[in-house]
Amino acid sequence: MTESLARIARDVVDCRLCPRLVAWREEAAAEPPRRFRGERYWARPLPAFGDPAARVLLVGLAPAAHGGNRTGRIFTGDSSGDFLFAALHAAGFANRPHSVSRNDGLALRGVLVTAAARCAPPGNRPTPAEFDRCRPYLVREIAALPDLRVVVALGGLAFDRTLRAFRAAGLAIPPPRPRFAHGSEAAIGPYTLLGAYHPSQQNTFTGRLTPAMLRAVLRRAGRIAGLARMVD
Repeated sequence: MTESLARIARDVVDCRLCPRLVAWREEAAAEPPRRFRGERYWARPLPAFGDPAARVLLVGLAPAAHGGNRTGRIFTGDSSGDFLFAALHAAGFANRPHSVSRNDGLALRGVLVTAAARCAPPGNRPTPAEFDRCRPYLVREIAALPDLRVVVALGGLAFDRTLRAFRAAGLAIPPPRPRFAHGSEAAIGPYTLLGAYHPSQQNTFTGRLTPAMLRAVLRRAGRIAGLARMVD
């Protein structure tokens, strides 16, 4: 029997394994920028969000200090999330294109969204040790999705950490080791791993990642996962 996502979520939310990240997420909540003053921050690790029967898993890097760390839902409340959920909606995976809070009515179909690290890190960069301590949660989530067929890694770090999670789950990584690129594709055991640029402002504001580019990867994921009627 597979472990439930709800059990994993409880363990994620209760996690305090990384003292640096615990301090940072709580400091961000205690000293928010002016535009968020008066809001009650989540300030805890973020569990996965989406469809428990997902065939597609999206793996991001980590929550934003004043995005998911504030709202309590991954990719919610910042520009990266705005870009991602608009693309998910356009590709048929979301019921609405915007996400502002964990109670805004957004629902995902066929996809679950998670991250390689669950707490907001200083400089948006977890350390290797922090990634390692978070890895078991990703391994457990993959195992808890019996219908999973495709994993989309958002950015090179998420791609690398997803490969490590596959290896920790006992899957063989084919040689040569898959390399990240936007639109890259690799077969890992029963799964297909796709690469996509992360929807960060650094990528979206410069045009390195356009809405059409992200929609194309998401639609490719849907077709591989057998969700063609949803994404076409």
